[in-house]
Amino acid sequence: MNLIIDVGNTRIKLAVFNEGQLLHNFVCDAEDFTNTLNLIHREYPGITHCILASVGKFSEANISLLQQHYTVIKLDHKTKVPFKNNYGTASTLGVDRIALVSAAAVEFPKKNVLVIDAGSCITYDLITANNTYLGGAISPGILMRYKAIHTFTANLPLLEPKLPIIQTGNSTESSIHSGILQAVVFEIEGFVRTYKEKYPDLTVILTGGDAHFLRDSLKSDIFANSNFLLEGLNFILEHNKH
Repeated sequence: MNLIIDVGNTRIKLAVFNEGQLLHNFVCDAEDFTNTLNLIHREYPGITHCILASVGKFSEANISLLQQHYTVIKLDHKTKVPFKNNYGTASTLGVDRIALVSAAAVEFPKKNVLVIDAGSCITYDLITANNTYLGGAISPGILMRYKAIHTFTANLPLLEPKLPIIQTGNSTESSIHSGILQAVVFEIEGFVRTYKEKYPDLTVILTGGDAHFLRDSLKSDIFANSNFLLEGLNFILEHNKH
């Protein structure tokens, strides 16, 4: 039984897997981590291994706490992964992207896969049918765009994303919603179209916290999977047990 920990910029996600199946997932803030971990330890005493992927802050005290209970792998660019990594600066590749590509490699073997993660940033990652990761792209996420348009102008308000996506805004607020959300949809559609010109059989996965905002507005044939990153981390953990 495995414990998966994904430390993001704002929240910590934890998940329990048994024989490849997701049993339970949890979300907590940094200050609630110890209580959440104690709860998991009580409810799932069969956990033996843990993988930690962190793009945010995670204290050494928390790592020591994990090591008291489990065999812990801290994911970095040196960790064994189930794909060939052709990224030019492997040491700078985010652990979240490593996990997503691992999930694509295991769940869609011998296929060309584009993984789109709509989170704080929107990342695009391509792995080919010969199991080689080529890289991708990074652009600002939805919330980042809303914050930027407010921060770098004198009079535009800070808004929260709002559905449905409208084509033509008839007020300042609706124009901001229209501009940002349509731009993201057009961007994603453009990336998918461009990659499909080279890989006509391309499989496209959409994941991340904003996937629900975008899924129904995208015309491309896309698989949505909110747990794709967690599944990838579990695959990496299993890959490193042997």
